[in-house]
Amino acid sequence: MGCVYKRGNIYWIKYYRHGKPYQESSKSKKESDALRLLRNREGEIAEGKLPGIYFDRVKFDDLAEDMLADYRIQGRKSLDRAKLSVSHLTRFFGGYTVPEITTPAINQYIEERLGDGMSAGTINRELSALRRMLNLGARQTPPKVNRVPYIPMMRERNVRQGFFEHSEYLVLREVLPEYLKGFVSFAYKSGWRKKEIINLTWSHVDRQEGIVRLEAGETKNDEGRTIYLDEELMDLFNQLWEKRKRVRKIIPYVFPNSKGTGRIGDFRSPWVTACKKAGVGYKLFHDFRRTAVRNMVRSGVPERVAMTISGHKTRSVFERYNIVSADDLKMAASRQEAYLKSQMVTIQLQSANFQSKTHTR
Repeated sequence: MGCVYKRGNIYWIKYYRHGKPYQESSKSKKESDALRLLRNREGEIAEGKLPGIYFDRVKFDDLAEDMLADYRIQGRKSLDRAKLSVSHLTRFFGGYTVPEITTPAINQYIEERLGDGMSAGTINRELSALRRMLNLGARQTPPKVNRVPYIPMMRERNVRQGFFEHSEYLVLREVLPEYLKGFVSFAYKSGWRKKEIINLTWSHVDRQEGIVRLEAGETKNDEGRTIYLDEELMDLFNQLWEKRKRVRKIIPYVFPNSKGTGRIGDFRSPWVTACKKAGVGYKLFHDFRRTAVRNMVRSGVPERVAMTISGHKTRSVFERYNIVSADDLKMAASRQEAYLKSQMVTIQLQSANFQSKTHTR
């Protein structure tokens, strides 16, 4: 049996689990609070659970490190993004014990991040990291988390808006530095992610067959992907191959940097300058991904094939990239008008034929 005793003005409790004694402060000057805590601990032990004192000793920082270790062990490509989320979470929850990570505390965190001007999508990624570390803690043996609190997620306005009209793409490509022109040409037609194109090497290219392939594990969704080069891209790759042979130091990357000494690094400055010169407004490189999806669907490519080329794994995400513009809506109205006119002509012809047959009779 457990007991309650005093240390100074604070009541403490003592109880046993598997014959081992545990002592714990009730953090209260009221004996009734200590008795309530003792009953809770004895109830947990009777149910075969670990007493809450175990979880009081686990800190947020322990859970965060466990999650990052799991990311490293699993070889997850999103490790850098997870580290960024943990850094923001640590500024608020650092030093918190597991029982202190409650829904009200999480709501306070959300309000602080909104005050920092963060978007709902960014905050949700951070909350997802918090949920993952708590779930990992709960699944450990012995568990480090006895309960995962309710984590409210924010509503995201995640419909993608940016894309390039073909004329905008041509003007932008013209004013970009020479080393980026082929880079954006491939992005415009393939819809591949920026990092996938930056890391593209000649070992991924079969020039005889006109194929570029990423192997399983080299893409964000870990699935292999193949694209067949059209005539324009085939000419581009042949030119890049010939140019590569004329360089003293041969590098493996299909699209090298401006000096031709390695892969492309950060190009935000020339990108922003080119957007201004081209008069296309502020565009993201990621807009090429949305544009490629849009162009493939509108050119009649089956959506399943378009998803395979662009590397979209889920239909819901693919649909967010399949953007409808004002021109698309105008075209829909024109086509509907033409269809209704053709139906009216058909009805008039049928009516005329009917009247002619009636008159003949």
